[in-house]
Amino acid sequence: MKNKILLAIFIIAAVLVIPQKTYAKAQASDSSATITPTLENKSGSDFRVKILKEYLIKHDSPLADNAGDFIYYADKYNLDWRLVAAISGVESTFGIAIPPSSYNGWGWGVYGDNVIRFNSWQDGIKTVSQGLRERYIDKWGGKDIYQIGSMYASSPVWASHVEYYINDIQTFALNNPENALSLSL
Repeated sequence: MKNKILLAIFIIAAVLVIPQKTYAKAQASDSSATITPTLENKSGSDFRVKILKEYLIKHDSPLADNAGDFIYYADKYNLDWRLVAAISGVESTFGIAIPPSSYNGWGWGVYGDNVIRFNSWQDGIKTVSQGLRERYIDKWGGKDIYQIGSMYASSPVWASHVEYYINDIQTFALNNPENALSLSL
């Protein structure tokens, strides 16, 4: 039993520390907008969904039931699986503080009295993921969250706050291996 637990912790640590493409800034390391490898169990379930769902539950987020949507659209648009959830952490405390009836936890097109409203959380996750990939990364050349942040948000600390949540999700996964791997290997 002890060997299985150690194996599970080792596998989680290995997956989360596999080198990813990153971009360095002076005195800071930026998170890239590249995808993290998928970790699947024997039944084909993606453990990132379970990790993200438990993380969002910990934050009392109404987005918790949409953890699979975050992963699906991150994979579809080749984004880091934590990015869009992390943006929602910065912009709305993970979907808690949003404009009424908007399903907009990302501040997407929200300025002054202007509010873009989505039909559902899934619609918002899809739109933001697609927009980040097609506009901010492909069209405007954002290579990391700091470059994306310079276009996405007026706050000069936005990107560092997004990076905080990206890292916090990873730390949560490392500190809670029961959310990632079942012990029935």
